[in-house]
Amino acid sequence: MAKPRPLNLALQGGGAHGAYAWGVLDRLLESAAFEISAVTATSAGAMNAVVLADGLRRGGVPGARDALRAFWRDVSLLGLFVNPVMRLPTFETAQGWSFEPSPAYLFFDAFTRLVSPYRFNPLGFNPLREVLERHVDFAALRRFEGIGLFVNATNVRTGRGRVFHCREVTADAVMASACLPFLFQAVEIEGEAYWDGGYTGNPALWPLFYHTPVHDVLLVLLNPLEREEVPMEAAHINDRLNEISFNASLLAELRAIAFVQKLLGEGMLEEGVRPRYRPIRVHAIRADRVLDDLSVESKLDTSWGFLEGLFERGRGAAEAWLADDGRSVGREGTVDLKAFLERPMRGGGRREAEGTVPPGDKDQAGPVDPAGGAPTRP
Repeated sequence: MAKPRPLNLALQGGGAHGAYAWGVLDRLLESAAFEISAVTATSAGAMNAVVLADGLRRGGVPGARDALRAFWRDVSLLGLFVNPVMRLPTFETAQGWSFEPSPAYLFFDAFTRLVSPYRFNPLGFNPLREVLERHVDFAALRRFEGIGLFVNATNVRTGRGRVFHCREVTADAVMASACLPFLFQAVEIEGEAYWDGGYTGNPALWPLFYHTPVHDVLLVLLNPLEREEVPMEAAHINDRLNEISFNASLLAELRAIAFVQKLLGEGMLEEGVRPRYRPIRVHAIRADRVLDDLSVESKLDTSWGFLEGLFERGRGAAEAWLADDGRSVGREGTVDLKAFLERPMRGGGRREAEGTVPPGDKDQAGPVDPAGGAPTRP
């Protein structure tokens, strides 16, 4: 059997849509083709990341797969008691799951926009925290050196992103990363208040460049980058604003990577500066086409049938990526960043055009630690 190739992961947030990323992770683990070196993640992606890492700590790949399934099963059970979304009949068609907002959801959405969580939830109760702590031994995880973890949150006061590194990752850090300000009180850590990391890093990519020596990063993207139609209804306009907001920081980082790669490719960096940069091979699995029949409110749907459907879609997307692009890990990038940023390709992480990447775009450049890119665990 071939030796697993090192691969970093970047996991976006997306509420219940994180079950799609669970499916992606499950298929990647099952393939045994890669050694997951580090994960940068936000919100639901951060929950997937810590459950994955603690599962690896406890029982290797089988332990990680079992841990992820058990976690999402408990999330679904929790939703039976606290889920505000009581869906109208949801059915599986040839096109997949459809989702219609229920009167209960419409009321809940309006209520949370008018009433602060500091008023309707004065004790700051978040039942998901108990589920998370039941599935992850954070004290043991902080001592585990088998995988790098980077959890993203947004500092409410400064508006800047904060990345909690390996030994800083606690239940508070993960809950901060998933703290939607209309639903939950800000999470306080070391005297600072934090909201969802998606506002400033969904997820942040730079920790993978500065703190790991691995050249390949796989983006697991849940939020649509493109929509074919301009939204006309108020709910659809709000949906699209959410998608744009939660993609903005990631696109900015990808533009920076593309810019540095252009400078390197054209020899515009001085010799003394060039050693600080190394090629970054970017890959992507995207949920645009796979989840475009679902609206933002479906991110609150934790019914088991819905989560299992997302899981299977994620596994299918990962299967397609493994067949089309998986063999390129360690050799070349499969996302042409220039084309991607000019007009993002809908669909999964397949190579643009007819399955090829222009020769000059095979490796995207990212910064490395001046000491030579050696991995560190802050």
